[in-house]
Amino acid sequence: MTCSSGWFCVIVSVVMMPLLVSTCKADQKPVAAPAQDPEPLVSDVRVDYDTSLWTELKAEDGYVIDMRYATANNFVKEAIYPCARFFLRPEVASALGEVNKELFPQGFKLKLFDGYRPRPAQQKLWDKVPNPDYVAPPKEGSMHNRGVAIDLSLTDLKGQEIDMGTTYDFFGPEAHRDYQNLPQQILDHRRVLRTVMEAHGFQSIRTEWWHFSFTRGSYPLDDWQWPCAN
Repeated sequence: MTCSSGWFCVIVSVVMMPLLVSTCKADQKPVAAPAQDPEPLVSDVRVDYDTSLWTELKAEDGYVIDMRYATANNFVKEAIYPCARFFLRPEVASALGEVNKELFPQGFKLKLFDGYRPRPAQQKLWDKVPNPDYVAPPKEGSMHNRGVAIDLSLTDLKGQEIDMGTTYDFFGPEAHRDYQNLPQQILDHRRVLRTVMEAHGFQSIRTEWWHFSFTRGSYPLDDWQWPCAN
């Protein structure tokens, strides 16, 4: 537009200026703030052991844990562990996790009685029951002392223990894996446990339906004792 009168141009300029300023501000893009590094995540899980050598199994992992040797509710009638923490070698713990996953659709999960056992604890058991049919001599060591043996049973998905014919650590022929003078349902329960365990690399023993050892790999005897909370 061409102004033919000076005063008219002044008026037009005064009226149009706010519109021009507003349009320019609307066209401007906001400047992004400089990117900042995210705040580091702080874990509230305390790890007080060497995770390359051991894995701790807990109830929140989907197990029922009843460590009898951390209580007096066992065949020696006294605690041989200072506290109830359940450890296995990492490869063994991983295989046991696969067992538990396979049992869930069948309506079962695992109840764990004993896993890694330090050799000083093995000596305490031997002093009470010096019978190699039930307790490995401390000089030779047990698969428990290597962190590759597990004593366990079945529960339903609510954690109610399944009838397996005898209690844990029952010393008698009724606990033998080949004992057949039991109700068929109990024999079926034992078969389920043994079948799934063997499919994932565990081997049972003749005298204890609850005992299985991991056979895939070689592991040393160990005296390590897990720490307890103060």
